[in-house]
Amino acid sequence: MKPALGRLVGEIRRCRQCIEAPLGAPLPHAPRPVLRVSQTARLAVVGQAPGTRVHASGVPFSDPSGRRLRDWMGVTDAEFYDEARIAIIPMGFCFPGQDAAGGDLPPRRECAPLWRPRLFKLLPQLELVLLIGIYAQRWHLGPEAGPSLGETVRDYRRHLGRSGLPRFLPLPHPSWRNNAWLKRNPWFEQDLVPELRREVDALIHGSSKITRINSLDHGEGTN
Repeated sequence: MKPALGRLVGEIRRCRQCIEAPLGAPLPHAPRPVLRVSQTARLAVVGQAPGTRVHASGVPFSDPSGRRLRDWMGVTDAEFYDEARIAIIPMGFCFPGQDAAGGDLPPRRECAPLWRPRLFKLLPQLELVLLIGIYAQRWHLGPEAGPSLGETVRDYRRHLGRSGLPRFLPLPHPSWRNNAWLKRNPWFEQDLVPELRREVDALIHGSSKITRINSLDHGEGTN
């Protein structure tokens, strides 16, 4: 890791902004930032924020959601956790706590504006960013994001086919909470997941030029 990136990662791991200068109520527990980056990874996974299991383990996606995500991507655990090939950069680096119903709170508002511009500036080699969930999609796509997660994901061909790097591929969160959405949208596993696997394979295994399913000029399978 080059010195500038190493220094920034060190700053992130020592961050206590959400306790010492919070926007709203402070984080209710000690911060434990979770991220994995390198200057060789061409693929980045951008999720929401660590959950309880990840907060305890310090290992991103070390839960059932992570197993489903790795299945969607078509990668082994070893490949997924090889930071030389895959960066993992959640919108909030620390577990944000839970609401009264036991669900995870949104990513802390302090985190993204404080760290993301500086971090992504030091990762110019990224070619594809997987945007998992609405928080990642709204931040990285800005006005190009749809009014809902479903509409943004349905428009994946446009985001994937954008000019310039990195390209973006929006995904739903792999949580069991989205089982109903997945059942209502069979095109996701029929059309988008095979495309995702081809893109991932090309980037982490150094495959030659990707032959994508369905031309970007066609929209079948997205409704």
